[in-house]
Amino acid sequence: MAVLILGLVLFLGVHSTRIVADGWRAATIARIGEKPWKGLYALASIAGFVLIVWGFGMARRSPVYLWEAPMGMRHLAGALLLVAFVLLVAAYVPRNSIKGRLHHPMVLAVKVWALAHLLANGNLADVVLFGAFLVWAVFSFRAARRRDQTAGTVYPAGTVAATAITVLVGVAAWALFAFWAHGYLFGVRPFG
Repeated sequence: MAVLILGLVLFLGVHSTRIVADGWRAATIARIGEKPWKGLYALASIAGFVLIVWGFGMARRSPVYLWEAPMGMRHLAGALLLVAFVLLVAAYVPRNSIKGRLHHPMVLAVKVWALAHLLANGNLADVVLFGAFLVWAVFSFRAARRRDQTAGTVYPAGTVAATAITVLVGVAAWALFAFWAHGYLFGVRPFG
């Protein structure tokens, strides 16, 4: 569990600089340059991610069960993850109405993803992993919205075509992941 926690601290810590130290982040980028900052950010993120994967894998070998999630929670989690995939795609498709209305769909996707996994899993490692990401996403979304208000950021309303593409790609990605990739990558088949 210590490796998982170390990975979460490193990964989410790096991703929290805009939440807790935006001024320091801007000053550091100004001092060392954008490319070196991105390089250090990427290295720390990758190291944190590797530790998360390694630590979570170790923790799954000797699970500590806190509760048994009812079967209905797996179905609710599946539905929530469909929403999370659409939100994730909305972060990348230009001029879609979802991003135009919600402004930060990727962070919202992380929130929904983490909540869905917390509802469906009662293992201590799951609670630590997904709980940490949920808490981070709540604070990240709040900080991003505050930055938008301060900067007077206006998001384009979006078009019907871009929104339709966003939803279709999100649903397709969810289906691919739910019915094949999740089992292949993690050994857990959400629907079978």
